[in-house]
Amino acid sequence: MKDARSLDGKVALITGASRGIGTAIAERFTADGAAVALSARTRAEGDHPLPGSVESAVAGITGRGGTAIGVIADLADPADRARLITEVTSELGRIDVLVNNAAITYFEPVEQFSQKHYDTMFEVQVRAPFELVQAVVGGMREAGEGWILNISSGAARHPQGPPYGRGMNGGTVYGMCKAALERFTTGLAAELHPDGIAVNVLSPSGLVATPGVIHHGLTRNVPDEMLEPIEYMAEAAHALCTGDPAERTGKVTYAKRLLEELDIPLPPTAPVETGR
Repeated sequence: MKDARSLDGKVALITGASRGIGTAIAERFTADGAAVALSARTRAEGDHPLPGSVESAVAGITGRGGTAIGVIADLADPADRARLITEVTSELGRIDVLVNNAAITYFEPVEQFSQKHYDTMFEVQVRAPFELVQAVVGGMREAGEGWILNISSGAARHPQGPPYGRGMNGGTVYGMCKAALERFTTGLAAELHPDGIAVNVLSPSGLVATPGVIHHGLTRNVPDEMLEPIEYMAEAAHALCTGDPAERTGKVTYAKRLLEELDIPLPPTAPVETGR
């Protein structure tokens, strides 16, 4: 019998997987036997100001003996969203696990927020997960099982105040997107529970110093104890995408807390580069 927490033989699609959390989740899944499709806009190193690319992430996984393909897609484009599913299923087969991790974020006060930035953020972080779910849920239902994981953030929580902490300006639209994603998750979990499909949200318990987070300067003035290793997110994602869909579904969870609740040992971590 296979391990109850194994992804061996499963096919997973992970968006926003050219770097950061998406790449870490892909590496954890393939280490457990999953065949993974990594999707993002950045094909090769140098195509984006930040380090990381689909090609390098796939090469790293396959170089360690894992199974991975890369599919370049702009999730703000409806045609790319449809093509993504077609290419993955054509190359790897039915998708058993969907991780909606892709995000694009503009940190600007509401008064200055442009229509283009607003539309792009909702297309990538709300509409794209919605449509990708629509595309994969039929296959999951036929199989009698499936796992959908949406990556969120503490920004979805309501700011507490007054008084309000500094630095609150600029994150309102980002928080709106993540709050919408979380409500979509819990509603979808209720819809799909009879079909054996788990739908969950995962957020870091603290702040993960990904290349994007460092680029936006979000680690400034954040104490070290509030920084969470990226490996915790990957291990928690594995737990949520291998758990029993009858029980572990409809949850808005936080990585380190989840691992502690499930009595899963905290994984080894690499040194955290904060850019400070």
